[in-house]
Amino acid sequence: MARRIAVVFDSAGTLLHMYRVAKESSTGNILENIESTAIVAKKNGCGLVALNTEKEIILRSSREMPLFEFISENRISIGISCSKGLFTPDIACEIIKGASLLMGDVHDVLEAVAARCPDSIYLAAGLIVDSEAKRIPYVLSTGGQVFNKTLQTVQILHAMKVDTYIASGDRMPALVQLANLINIPTERVFAFADPLIKEKVVLELKSRYEKVIMVGDGINDILALRAADIGVMTIQQGDKRPEELREAADVVLDDIIKVVDVVKGLIRNENPASLPIDIDN
Repeated sequence: MARRIAVVFDSAGTLLHMYRVAKESSTGNILENIESTAIVAKKNGCGLVALNTEKEIILRSSREMPLFEFISENRISIGISCSKGLFTPDIACEIIKGASLLMGDVHDVLEAVAARCPDSIYLAAGLIVDSEAKRIPYVLSTGGQVFNKTLQTVQILHAMKVDTYIASGDRMPALVQLANLINIPTERVFAFADPLIKEKVVLELKSRYEKVIMVGDGINDILALRAADIGVMTIQQGDKRPEELREAADVVLDDIIKVVDVVKGLIRNENPASLPIDIDN
C-alpha cells in the first residue's frame, strides 16, 4: 500500500513570486518589496489586515473617500493574515475608523503594483495596523505570478499520489484562482490562515496522513514548519529571511521543484537532514 503523504503550501513567495508595494502613511513615500509579515512580527499589537474585496470595487471609489467610510458603505469584511499579540478584526476596525487614510492611498499602491506586474494573477490591498500606537503605518498592495516550476511541481506530486493543500493569509477568491490554475482542489484551500491556523491545519492533517510536509517562506509559516513532519523553507522569492525561520525548517530550497525530492526521500525513508538539497546562498 502506498504511503499517504500531504504537502501544504503557503502561497505568497512559495507558489507565487510576489511584488509588494507599501505607502508609508507618515511620509507618503512608496516603498517596494516590503516584507509585511516581518514588520508585523516585530511588535506586539500589530496585524496585517486584508481588505476582502476586488480591486475593481476599490478603484471605482472616490480617491477622497475616507477608508472607513468605504469599508462601511460597501460592507467590506476584513481578514487578519497575521498578527502578533492581542489583535482582532474589531480592534483593527476601531483603528481604521480613527485613521485619516483616504481611498486614494489604497489606489496608489494598487496602481503601483498593476504598473509593475501587469500579468499578476491577482491584486490585493491591505494595511498594517498598530493597535498599541493606534495608527496605520502602511497601506499595502501585492501582486503575484506563479513561479515557472509551480504547476510542474504540483503535477508531479499528484502523479505520485500525494495530496496537496494551500494554507495562506490571502483571501479566498485570490486563492481559489490560484488553486484552479495549478489544479489543487478548492476544498483543500485555507484562506486568511494566520500562524496558528496554519499550525492547526498541519496538525489536523497529521492525524490523517502518514507524513505531512509544510512548504513556506515567511515568518507566519514558522509554527507550521515546526509542526510538520518536514518543514521546507523556500528562498526563491529572493528576499532576506529571519534566521529563526531558517532554523525552524528541516530543509531550505531555492526552487519549489525540489519539494519533489523531499517527497521522494520520504518514500525512500531517508532522514530529511541527509537529503542533499539544503541551499545556503
